[in-house]
Amino acid sequence: MKHAKLALMVVMCLLAGCSTTSKTTTQKTVRAYNGTASVGDFLTISIDSSTLMITYKNYTNGETGTVPYVVNSDGTYTITDPNGNLLSAYEVPGTALMVEAANAGTLQNTKALITAVESAPASINTFAGGNFNYIQFRTSTGGIEIGTVSVDSSGNITHGGYWPFGVISQGNMFNSGYFPASSVTEDASGNFFVINENDGSQDTVFGTQNGLFAVDTGAGAILSQPKASSKSFVASNAGTYKAVYYEKSNAQMGQNNAESGTPAEGQATVTVGSGGTVTITDSNNTQMASGTLQAIADTSYIYDGTQNTLSDPLYGMFTFRTSGSVQQDVFVTFESGAIIFSSFQTAMPLQQNAPYTYFYGVGMK
Repeated sequence: MKHAKLALMVVMCLLAGCSTTSKTTTQKTVRAYNGTASVGDFLTISIDSSTLMITYKNYTNGETGTVPYVVNSDGTYTITDPNGNLLSAYEVPGTALMVEAANAGTLQNTKALITAVESAPASINTFAGGNFNYIQFRTSTGGIEIGTVSVDSSGNITHGGYWPFGVISQGNMFNSGYFPASSVTEDASGNFFVINENDGSQDTVFGTQNGLFAVDTGAGAILSQPKASSKSFVASNAGTYKAVYYEKSNAQMGQNNAESGTPAEGQATVTVGSGGTVTITDSNNTQMASGTLQAIADTSYIYDGTQNTLSDPLYGMFTFRTSGSVQQDVFVTFESGAIIFSSFQTAMPLQQNAPYTYFYGVGMK
């Protein structure tokens, strides 16, 4: 987590869809955010730029604090937290905030990145009638998932996902579900709502008025965006992106869904060609992935128009697979100058309960 000090305008494009210029010139002295961590924590965070203080509350594990920070020359924040929890951050004032946390999770002992967006009105009606793609970032159970979400005009929610880890855990890579509008509880603040699941767990949903949103779940963070109008790769997305990523290598599932493995985080460069070629390299110039993007809609093992795969072609989301002694699946989507990527890989031939490696991240051009 020591490498998280990257000037990442992540959710500005992902979840807010507005420019830094207009936000910067009208920024408030005190700015409020809602946040989710890939380990599954929900937080509220406020920043007072006049006193250089950050106040946070983790609703999942009870951690709270009001801590000072300093602004570095590269725009990142160094945070002095007596509890050793919040370490560094980058803010697009009044829009988005990325925070490096050391003591996240139920036991207050897990490293994680917190993705936060400006606290703003958001209810189930904000997203009613919409269709969305999503990527889920976890720190367990295979790390990643992609899928589709639709909300009808009454607020009923239908979702379906593709879970690469399923190929070595139980042979089932697809899942689906339904939440009736009656399962939704609006928060009194009007800034988020809760989905009450059948098993007693709760998912907290917050986002923006233009249909982009995040979901904090017990299994990690979900980032969601409206579907594109076409399955085709858009050449204007070509370019070089600077990114930050989370990785867990040699992971393996144990009892009670405990996941072993070696977690790490670092900076990466993602190069996207005009024809959809993608190369991801870490800060040591070691190649993490390379291939040519293919629309999910044209990837028969994920979507083939039948009931055996995803129910939706996920326009705007892409993938590629490399095979050999290791099979690697990479998933990519774009949003207003940002790239969101994830990868899952395991040795071939496939074996149940085999070790695996995954990573995910977000970058800016």
